[in-house]
Amino acid sequence: MSDSSDRGSGRQTRHCTVDENAAGQRLDNYLVREMRGVPRSRLYKALRKGEVRVNKGRVRADYRLVEGDVVRIPPLHQAEAREQATIPQQRFKQLSGQIVYEDDILLVIDKPSGLAVHGGSGLSFGLIECLRQMRPESAYLELVHRLDRDTSGLILIAKRAPVLRELHRQLREKHIDKRYLALVAGRWPKALLVVDAPLEKNVLQSGERMVRVSRDGKKAVTEFSVIEHLPGATLVEARPITGRTHQIRVHARHAGFPILGDDKYSNDDSSMVTRELGLKRLFLHAASLSFSLPDSGPLSLRAPLDTYLENTLDKLRN
Repeated sequence: MSDSSDRGSGRQTRHCTVDENAAGQRLDNYLVREMRGVPRSRLYKALRKGEVRVNKGRVRADYRLVEGDVVRIPPLHQAEAREQATIPQQRFKQLSGQIVYEDDILLVIDKPSGLAVHGGSGLSFGLIECLRQMRPESAYLELVHRLDRDTSGLILIAKRAPVLRELHRQLREKHIDKRYLALVAGRWPKALLVVDAPLEKNVLQSGERMVRVSRDGKKAVTEFSVIEHLPGATLVEARPITGRTHQIRVHARHAGFPILGDDKYSNDDSSMVTRELGLKRLFLHAASLSFSLPDSGPLSLRAPLDTYLENTLDKLRN
C-alpha cells in the first residue's frame, strides 16, 4: 500500500493506494486497521460526511475495496499508541519450536495452553502479538481463527490478505476439517455420535463470558467419537461442524461428560476426577486440520498431545 499526504497546520490527510492485501476488504474494516485508536462511531461519521473518499467519490461503509483504489483518509484524532508489550524471550524461543508448517502464505503453530491468541481483557499480549514481534519484517500476519486460551493445538495465521479471505470462506462453507482430542469425565457411549444443541452467549455480572444451551441460541453441532475408554474417563475426538464460542466444552457438558480440567463448565464428577488426577489445565487439544489452498493444494496437518497431557493419560492407564 502506497501512501501520500497533504500537510497543513500540522495535520495530515493521507491518500492510500489499495494493494492486494487490502483488496476485497470492507472499507470500514480497512479504516479500523489504518486508523487504530479512532472510535468506530467517528469513522462512520467521517464516511457519512464524505471526509473519507475512494477515488475522489463518496462510498458506503460496506464498499469492497479494489486493488488500485485510492482512499482519502482525513486527519482524525487518534489515541496515542500503547507501548509495545515486553514479551519474554523464552516465549519467543518456545513458539519457534511450535511451528508445524510454514510457507510464503501461511504459518501454522501448535499453540501452547495458557497463551491467549491475542492481547486484551487484562492481557498485555497474546500469540499474534508474539509473532509480530518475532517477525518485524513480516508486513502481514493475521489470525485465521481462534482457540480458547487454555486450549492447545493447531492454529492458522495468514501471511497474505487473499489467503485470509479464502480460509474465512472455507470456514463459513465448512470446507476445513478441524478435529480435537478431549478427555471427558465418565464413560462416553459409543452410540453418542452427535450433539446438536443451540448455544447462546451470556456475560455474568463479573464480566465473565459463559455459553449455555438455549432454544434462543445459534445452531451448534459437534460430532464425537470414542478413541479410548479409561478408568473414570474417556478420550474422545470432537469435530465441530459449526464454530461457536466454547462449543465443544459446552456440548460435552450438555451430554453429561464435561471435559477434565475445565473449571468453567465442570460438574461434581469431572471436578473430582480432575482433582484425583492432579490435572492443572484443560484437556482439550486441536489435533488436526485438513483444508486446501488454490496454489498449495491439499494440506493435512497434525499436532500430537504434549507431554503433560500424554502423562495424564498414562496415569489413568496405569
